[in-house]
Amino acid sequence: MKVGKNARVAFQGERGAFSEEAAVKLLGKEIALVPRPTFEAAFSAIDDGLADYILAPIENSLAGSVHRSFDLLVDSRLNILAEVVIPIAHTLIAAPGAKFEELAVVESHPVALAQCEQFFIANPGLKRVVAEDTAGSVRAVVRAGDRTRAAIAGRRAAEIYGGVILRKHLEDNSENYTRFLLLSASPDAAENADKLSLVFQLDHRPGALYHALEPFARRNLNLMKIESRPVHGSPWQYRFYLDLQASRRDPEVAAALAELESLVVDLRILGSYVSASRSDGTKT
Repeated sequence: MKVGKNARVAFQGERGAFSEEAAVKLLGKEIALVPRPTFEAAFSAIDDGLADYILAPIENSLAGSVHRSFDLLVDSRLNILAEVVIPIAHTLIAAPGAKFEELAVVESHPVALAQCEQFFIANPGLKRVVAEDTAGSVRAVVRAGDRTRAAIAGRRAAEIYGGVILRKHLEDNSENYTRFLLLSASPDAAENADKLSLVFQLDHRPGALYHALEPFARRNLNLMKIESRPVHGSPWQYRFYLDLQASRRDPEVAAALAELESLVVDLRILGSYVSASRSDGTKT
């Protein structure tokens, strides 16, 4: 996926966040990075005139879906242009001069702390402190200069804020990946798109979900993911999010979508794009 030189890409978090790493991997080093403090601020960056694209985490291989990203995507009119997957490798970062033996506190985002449980079991004297995000915790620790504090984040955060890495690969599970979506206000399906994301609602009637999925099964189209999310403001109503290994240019896919539209409520195609690969070549 290529974008124009100096394209502005917004993401949630501070400089050095895993989202920044994903943006650079997908789009290259010449993009203009636009860190935003919250998911809401990131998703409004295009409308606010601050960004041309948004990069948002949508799913982690261990923690599951990033529900805030999903809900904001569905509530917006943004379109998925591409996806990227990066491995999540947690490092222990402290202020210059700090020693591991002197540490008393480790700060980070709650998901990052939870993914390093074995590290904390092996070091019971370290107190966990929840922070807003991984890179922001590194910035705070380094600026404070307190050698009894450290933070868990990616290597990039240490490089940006001048921290020292005391331990590498704190994560409990090496099969730790996060999938990010590149979003735009305009749809722009790639010629070689092989993945399709869509969302719809269903009436409450027996077999409604079965009948909604049947057009894809009958045509031997691979359903890669399905997830339900509550519709805000409508108790006990749900949206269904689907990822399919399919291209809208395929006549069979087009026929399945036309059939689906007659069976569901408020069908929306979120994007048609090229599926990403993990570092081992496995497709998402």
